[in-house]
Amino acid sequence: MSTNAENPNLSPDEDVAETVYDSLAPLKNGLRYGLLGLLALTLIGLVIWWPIDGLPGVWGVLIGAGVGGSFILLTVISIMATAKMSPSITMATVMGSWFLKMVVVLVVMAVLANMDFYSKGALVSMLIGAIVAVLGSEVWGVMSTNSPYVEPEASGSEVGEDSPPTGK
Repeated sequence: MSTNAENPNLSPDEDVAETVYDSLAPLKNGLRYGLLGLLALTLIGLVIWWPIDGLPGVWGVLIGAGVGGSFILLTVISIMATAKMSPSITMATVMGSWFLKMVVVLVVMAVLANMDFYSKGALVSMLIGAIVAVLGSEVWGVMSTNSPYVEPEASGSEVGEDSPPTGK
């Protein structure tokens, strides 16, 4: 952090604030937008499926949104949890969590296959919708995050000032 003595253009009352960039800001925004997208999709699904199928439609919407949304959101959470670790640990965590999520989804779907308390149409539509909506929301959140960038100063050799003559 610079001081007023280092910068003569500042009055004694002004302080130079140091800008600190949070490297997890894009992931945090992605998670926030993903959760909001999932909530919006769930509410829309309830408005559509409750009048069509009643309580089984509500259960189908909640199960589909829960399974589809958590599948995608847990990936972001696992990346955020291991962001300060080495890239190999982050990759191992992401791949391990993906494998566990696949196992859980297969078990949940196998258990639900013979049950009839939920609407299969609501579950499938919300499962697919949640995956698409949460992924899209996360991408929007990450892409809309302001990230700092630095333009390198042009050195003399790039401009041609200090380059030696070719001598032809």
